[in-house]
Amino acid sequence: MFRPTDRRPLVSLVLVGAALFAPAARADEGNPRIDYRRFAAGVAAVEELRQARRIGEDEFMALAARPDTVVLDARSREKYDLLHVRGARHLNFSDITAAELAKAIPTKDTRVLIYCNNNFENEEQAFATKTAGAALNVHTFNVLHAYGYTNIHELKPLLDVRTTKIPFAGATADARGRYAKR
Repeated sequence: MFRPTDRRPLVSLVLVGAALFAPAARADEGNPRIDYRRFAAGVAAVEELRQARRIGEDEFMALAARPDTVVLDARSREKYDLLHVRGARHLNFSDITAAELAKAIPTKDTRVLIYCNNNFENEEQAFATKTAGAALNVHTFNVLHAYGYTNIHELKPLLDVRTTKIPFAGATADARGRYAKR
């Protein structure tokens, strides 16, 4: 028998109504450490900043030579060891955490230069071409920004490893910093 003081039916009705009319749940519900919507919002938020911070070869070299700049290479250790921009610090993209970033980059306002596989051609072993939408520098820029790093600059052009002015180091570089396939 229903009594006016019995609130169970009312509570049930409210819960069912809320379930039917609530906005769609987050796709990552059930795991508070994953938030695709926040990632997508972050990408949208930094799009203009990223475009403004893409720099050419000469500016990249000039900034890389400054002591207050960190050049960050987020490729695998294997690729980094083969060939990387001279002076770059290695931090594999899959190992990026707040603690690892703090070890590699002194402060969140330190100037950070990034590059990836898709910035260099004619050395597929060290700089394997990725699909344009999966270019590592795009992800790296967004992730650094999501961790609060505010002074990121990205190498813009596609450069030939055989002719670029940017000096290299690694197993396939010579003592002068030039690419020297072995």
